[in-house]
Amino acid sequence: MRRNIPSLQALTCFDAAARHESYTRAAQELSLTQGAVSRQLGALEDFVGVALFKRTRHGVSLTERGRDYAAQVAIRLQALEQDTLEVMSSQSGALSLHLATVPTFATRWLIPRLPELKDLQPELTVHLETRTRPFMFAETPFDAALYAGTPEQVNQWAGTQATKLLDEVVLPVCAPSLLQGADSLSPETIAGLPLLQQSTRPDAWRQWFEAQGVAVPQALSGARFELFSMTAAAAVHGMGLALVPQLLIQDELARGDLVVACDQALASGRAYVLICPERDDNTPALQVFVDWLLQAVQGANAPMTPLRTRPL
Repeated sequence: MRRNIPSLQALTCFDAAARHESYTRAAQELSLTQGAVSRQLGALEDFVGVALFKRTRHGVSLTERGRDYAAQVAIRLQALEQDTLEVMSSQSGALSLHLATVPTFATRWLIPRLPELKDLQPELTVHLETRTRPFMFAETPFDAALYAGTPEQVNQWAGTQATKLLDEVVLPVCAPSLLQGADSLSPETIAGLPLLQQSTRPDAWRQWFEAQGVAVPQALSGARFELFSMTAAAAVHGMGLALVPQLLIQDELARGDLVVACDQALASGRAYVLICPERDDNTPALQVFVDWLLQAVQGANAPMTPLRTRPL
C-alpha cells in the first residue's frame, strides 16, 4: 500500500524553514538554493492542500495550520533520525537504551555510576536526554525515564508503571566561610543570611523553616536558579545557603567545598522514580538496565517501593 505522505526532502525543507521562519536560512542549513527550498515547500503545500506559510514584510511566517503541522513533523523527523542513527551504530548483539532523565540527577548520580554498568554489560549503550515533565512514551523514542516528583505527580504518567528509587532528603548547605568558625548554624541564624532559591521548588525554604518551628517572612526571597547544580555552584561560591538533596552534592561535601550548615534534614515528599511504559515485559536492553539500577540503589542503602500509576 502506498502511503499518503509527502517526500522526505519536502518535509526536511519544511522543518528547517519552520524553525527559522526563513527560506534563506533553511537553504543555508540544508546546503540548497533558496529556489530549491521554495519549490519543495510549494510542492508540499500543493500536496496537503493548505497554506503553511504566509508572506510578511520581513519574510515568511507560519500559518496556524502550518505551526501545528511543523510541531508534528519535527517529532517524526527526530524519531526517524534517532532510529537511523541507532541502525547505523548497531553491532551484532549490541543493545541500546534511550533514557529521559532530570538533569542534575543524571550528572550527579547516574553518570558517575554508568562506567560500572559498562563494565558489567559492555554490549549496552545508554543514550540520555533531558526531560523534566511527564510525556507520552508513544510520541518519543524513549524506553524509560528517570523522574523526580511527588506521588501525585508520578500518577500523571498515565499508561506507565513506576518504581521508587531514592527518597529526596534536603539539607541546608553553604560554603565553609559562611559558618564563620562555627560548627553549625541555628535555623534562626540561617533566616538572617542570603537564601538561594530553587525556581522549581519555590516553597522549599518555607517548608524547612516551618519544620523547625521558625517563622521567616523572607523565606521566599533570594536569587533563584533553575537547576540544583546551579544552586549548589552558587553556594560553593559563597552567594548564600542552598537547600538541596543530599545525594546530589556528595562530591562537594567530600571535597569540603560545601558544609552542612544545620543538620536538620527534611524529607521533601519527592522521590527519584524509574518510569516505564506499562507492558507485560521489558525489552532486553531495558531489563538489563533495570536490574543494574535496582542493585545500584540497594548499594546506596536506599528504600525501593514499587508504585503503580493509573492505567491509560
